[in-house]
Amino acid sequence: QVRLVESGGGLVQPGGSLRLSCVASRSIFSINAMGWYRQAPGKERELVARMTADGRTNYADSVKGRFTISRDNAKSAVYLQMNSLTPEDTAVYYCRLTWSLDYYWGQGTQVTVSS
Repeated sequence: QVRLVESGGGLVQPGGSLRLSCVASRSIFSINAMGWYRQAPGKERELVARMTADGRTNYADSVKGRFTISRDNAKSAVYLQMNSLTPEDTAVYYCRLTWSLDYYWGQGTQVTVSS
């Protein structure tokens, strides 16, 4: 079993930035893919950003140009840098890491964008 611990969420004003972290309990050197998802109240969980093992990325249209997904193998960590935040970005954010056929979710971290 792999444990993912997320951090970095919080309350931020519109236009502000946050960086979410997801630290895995095992090496991420061999992961097949990593992703960040979010779920707002009353809505389904949606993909925000994803990166494959070969470095290809894709982003939801709503975050393109504002969010960046990255990884640090040495720290077994995956990050989501979020800039120019808007109230529509308010949600619980989850990381998901995939090794071969197995994938694991983090516990979620709340991001609230409000003035």
